[in-house]
Amino acid sequence: MKLEDLIDVMESIAPKELALDYDNPGLIVGREDKEIKRVLVALDCTSEAVDEAVRENCDLVLTHHPLLFNAVKSIRPEDPLTGPVYKLIRNGIAMFAAHTNLDSAEGGVNTELCRRLGIMNERPVPPENLCRVGELAEETSFSEFAAKVAKELETSVRAAGPEKPVRRVMVCGGSGGSEYPLAAACGADVLVTGECKHNQAIEAVFAGVNVIVAGHFETERVVLRPLIGMLRERTEGVEYILSKQETPLRTV
Repeated sequence: MKLEDLIDVMESIAPKELALDYDNPGLIVGREDKEIKRVLVALDCTSEAVDEAVRENCDLVLTHHPLLFNAVKSIRPEDPLTGPVYKLIRNGIAMFAAHTNLDSAEGGVNTELCRRLGIMNERPVPPENLCRVGELAEETSFSEFAAKVAKELETSVRAAGPEKPVRRVMVCGGSGGSEYPLAAACGADVLVTGECKHNQAIEAVFAGVNVIVAGHFETERVVLRPLIGMLRERTEGVEYILSKQETPLRTV
């Protein structure tokens, strides 16, 4: 399968126009006429992920996070930002990313996060339609819901706010602490996100929104297996390999 055809499939899953203005989704390394037979699917295109792609004889690394957001003046193997780019080019491997467009898409990061957490009637939250909000099937306590998030995402969580009943929940995979005003505006009892700054947690609770912080990696990796499933349904002759990549941050 040609890379350009695979890009068309990704466009049908996560249209590029859904991406936020600052973002840099799409083809970052490689040629559109490249033949693709094996694809490594990962959250980040780290140097280790490229090594994994080389070991697996992959033609493409498909990630959630783009490698480059801003212009660079040099590509050097020892540079932590451009080293993976250098390694991709040396090994003839292409790299494609679907970032905030995959966050926003139906079946994307936040849709899958809602599904995992039992959030029903989920819908996008304007104006950017990045976050999603919905209701739990039954009202539960904040501590019980926080425990459910930890269990379903297989991670530890941090929680901000008092004990209270929870029914409406807004999710924002990745770095979403700044989105608490949207959660308050749509009447959410809780915001579930991957990252939240100290002051954002204080402000959110003051605004009436409790916060559950479950990790950037942990709140976004949920999309990888479903994404592979969608790609397998829509392509032929391509093998998709889920990366063994783990979170860069661990509890000690």
